[in-house]
Amino acid sequence: MNLADRIKALAPKYGITIAELERKTEISNGQISKWNVRSPKTENLEKVANYFHVSLDYLTGNTSSNKTVDLDDENVIFTYQGKPLSEEDTALIKRLMNGKN
Repeated sequence: MNLADRIKALAPKYGITIAELERKTEISNGQISKWNVRSPKTENLEKVANYFHVSLDYLTGNTSSNKTVDLDDENVIFTYQGKPLSEEDTALIKRLMNGKN
């Protein structure tokens, strides 16, 4: 799957058309469909990745994984060096990611 096809597959999952995506990300009309034959500007590629909350590697096909984890999901166990994090460490990570000390 190439870049434009990957974006076209993501769009319906987010309930958006390619034209709407271009407008919302301030990319020129019709540009994404041209990404099949022409490389996009990095800035525009980043806009699309940010909109879909995916990595640039995922969009460009360098990885097939697009896993996200909700830090508030109680079914997720966070580990470090193979050992589960304590509730205190998990809480600290959440505070740091929210910009709090």
